[in-house]
Amino acid sequence: MASIKDKSRELYRYEECGLTNVYIDGLPIVTDAHGEPTYVIKNLPGLHKCISKAITLKKSGLSGAEMRFLRTEMGMTQAELAQFIHKDSQTIGRYEREETPIDPASATLVRALAVQKLKIGKGKHTSVEALSELSVASVKQDGWILIDGHDPDNYKTKPQRKVA
Repeated sequence: MASIKDKSRELYRYEECGLTNVYIDGLPIVTDAHGEPTYVIKNLPGLHKCISKAITLKKSGLSGAEMRFLRTEMGMTQAELAQFIHKDSQTIGRYEREETPIDPASATLVRALAVQKLKIGKGKHTSVEALSELSVASVKQDGWILIDGHDPDNYKTKPQRKVA
């Protein structure tokens, strides 16, 4: 359980999801049986849907870890995803291990499938055309996802800001 300081509060770095760039603000902190502070994460499905939406709608290419997160959230194996995007399962493994960059066409298909399977919003911002525009070849390495954890029944992303 790592955390980073943001002047007046701690942001919880949620690495348990398999991503290193997800932070949750506003989680309740309780004391465990050993007297140590610990974070309480409620409504994991809601949190993972919020993360999935943030990944799907981010304005850069998908990282391998993000593709893996979306694939597992959709309940798919590498072979099932490979069949959907017309690749072999070894290619999906190479994408997820970041041995090979994810091509924009594959990223667009994965995003579109995530929108459909995970019921991530509606409208112009989730159209195949809009998702295609997001699926550029480069992955923004410094981007991170900040989740507002004050209301676990309604997780939402917060605007990114500099972290001290």
